Amino acid sequence: MAPLYEGKAKRLYTTDDPNVLRMEYKDEATAFNAEKKAVFEDKGRLNKAITLLMYQMLEKKGTLTHLVADVDEVNLLVKKVDILLVEVIVRNQAAGNFSKRMGVEEGTKFKTPIVEFSYKSDELGDPLINDDYAREMGLATPEECAFLKEQALIINGVMIDFFKECGLGLVDFKIEFGRLAEDPSKIVLADEISPDTCRLWDLKTGEKMDKDRFREDLGGVMEAYAEVLERVQSATSES
Repeated sequence: MAPLYEGKAKRLYTTDDPNVLRMEYKDEATAFNAEKKAVFEDKGRLNKAITLLMYQMLEKKGTLTHLVADVDEVNLLVKKVDILLVEVIVRNQAAGNFSKRMGVEEGTKFKTPIVEFSYKSDELGDPLINDDYAREMGLATPEECAFLKEQALIINGVMIDFFKECGLGLVDFKIEFGRLAEDPSKIVLADEISPDTCRLWDLKTGEKMDKDRFREDLGGVMEAYAEVLERVQSATSES
């Protein structure tokens, strides 16, 4: 298995099947466009385990993902995809960059979810874009943008209900999609779903159970991730 790609949180390796890759979850953590960095022992294991359970749950609900099979504590087999450079953010409450940009108090609930697109570019700081940008930059067609928004809202509805069973509020999340290498006409959910990519607040205490613990120097980062995994395991085992 040859190294193919290394990002901030994962590595990809080739396999004997040209349409299947091995995805390894790393222990590194980054924030603020990699200006802040740290290594947390067990982070890769926790995020991989949470992502696996979330993908399996979403697949049961009808969402197509790039998941192929579990491998070990930090690796998954995934379908090879051409990642769309359009990241999709769904916001159910004001937090993070939205609160800073718009001056809206963190925690403010929206009447209906807000969907944002950003251009996946570390060099440019993942700037916000719209359908017109995506079209003119050749990132996605209007039909693909409509599909991304539709899928993101479906996934949001499923995850709100699921995380509620876990005693967690889904504040917002970022997801990525990719065109299947074996059939580029098909777009599937890719990358990961974890406390790195979701804002999750405890429904009883309001405590932040996600990457904001690292961003805001709150401490107990891996303890929060481990608690999320325990609750997700419990909810999936009961369903």
